[in-house]
Amino acid sequence: MKEEIHLKTPHITLGQLLKIADLVSSGGQAKWFLQEYANDILVNGEPENRRGRKLYPGDSVEIKDQGSYLLKES
Repeated sequence: MKEEIHLKTPHITLGQLLKIADLVSSGGQAKWFLQEYANDILVNGEPENRRGRKLYPGDSVEIKDQGSYLLKES
């Protein structure tokens, strides 16, 4: 089941999502995390490794062995 992330802004970045999901604690860690798991992160079914990738309500993010997230409007 996908965990719902409720956005208070029009969008967030993939790096911010990693912090919200408690997978990393800083932007530097997000950069490392995205390099290490480059093939295991899917945004809307497509591989993604840019921490600045903007995510909007309705987007889904899947991280192998970590979880699935669905972005929703608050």
